[in-house]
Amino acid sequence: MKASAIAYKPIGLALGGASGLIAGAAFKQAWKVLGHDEDAPDATDEHRSWQEVLFAAALQGAIFAVVKAAVDRAGAAATRRLTGTWPG
Repeated sequence: MKASAIAYKPIGLALGGASGLIAGAAFKQAWKVLGHDEDAPDATDEHRSWQEVLFAAALQGAIFAVVKAAVDRAGAAATRRLTGTWPG
């Protein structure tokens, strides 16, 4: 394993936590706009339809994946600018 990859591990861990917080906030805002409700449905909420529960889960997964990829990519690009090597 390259030294840059080892040095990047704690940074990647911190970025992962930050991306989770960003994605959570983005999902809450998206759900307010799309779902016309404050809270997204839980899978065990008996008063919500299957369609609503599955749509919320799919939306949440998509937002988390996009935010994580964007944050990871930006972190790797910043590491390359600072060290001259890609942390792969």
